[in-house]
Amino acid sequence: MSKEKRFVKLYGQGTMEGCEIWVDRETGVNYLFHFSGYAGGLTPLLDRDGKPLVTPADELENL
Repeated sequence: MSKEKRFVKLYGQGTMEGCEIWVDRETGVNYLFHFSGYAGGLTPLLDRDGKPLVTPADELENL
């Protein structure tokens, strides 16, 4: 990937406190970023089997 951004934000809510969902365009893995003020945390989203939630490659092309 040349000059394209590796991560793309799919969802966001809140300003001083909230959460965002980000997707890694190279792997398709979805991440949840939760923030409150100056603090924040990032974790991969998991399916019901405990495996990372992955966006299919054909959907990644449209992001």
